[in-house]
Amino acid sequence: MTTSLAGRSTIVTGASSGIGAATARALAAAGMRLTLAARREDRLSALARELEDAGAEVAVAPTDVRDEQAILRLFETARTRFGGVDVLVNNAGLGLSAPISGGSTESWRTMLEVNVLALCIATREAIADMERRGVAGHVVHVSSMAGHRVPGIESAVYSATKFAVRALTEGMRQELRARRSPIRVSAVSPGYVDTEFAEVFAGSPEAARKGTPSIKMLEARDVADAILWILRQPPHVQVHDVLLRPTEQRN
Repeated sequence: MTTSLAGRSTIVTGASSGIGAATARALAAAGMRLTLAARREDRLSALARELEDAGAEVAVAPTDVRDEQAILRLFETARTRFGGVDVLVNNAGLGLSAPISGGSTESWRTMLEVNVLALCIATREAIADMERRGVAGHVVHVSSMAGHRVPGIESAVYSATKFAVRALTEGMRQELRARRSPIRVSAVSPGYVDTEFAEVFAGSPEAARKGTPSIKMLEARDVADAILWILRQPPHVQVHDVLLRPTEQRN
């Protein structure tokens, strides 16, 4: 037996492109009502129009997740439009080439604020909303294979943020079990995915091409399909972490 997602309210952060946009499309096709969050309002609005044209109910909340008040406004949007949130997909994240021996403090701070602190704030707000309404909700963190090993000499701080997501996933699971809560928390950890991530990490398209192996990478929709599979598991099944890599990826 699988869990029906039709009519459930979900927040997807980082929804303007890549994995976030693909996840929004997959969840809309499953009948979910969506609140989409990202900094780029023009892209969010275009995606919302696309999904609404296909029959989905969509709210847009331009959000810089480094701003706690913006995250709080995001949840208020979901409450106002859909009554609350049943599913949170913590997809917003980024990596920057910033080694410990020579990286900039600002790059480290940005990764920590987006990948760790914002995820904690959003998770706290989602859990509080779900518990207030007595909902057996679900929180899914989009993590990375970099949370299971350090992939290169410029990736230590980025990997550290994703190792933190692993700890936060398990810590949240333990907190919820201690409270006998039906809320579930899961993670999905992809390897190389064909998105804008590599360009942001490397600093330019040219540098990204040099640093990315010429293999068939995962597509964003592959990760979205994994998230959909996680959410469809019956209430007694909690998927802890899905490691998802291209078949040709070596590490």
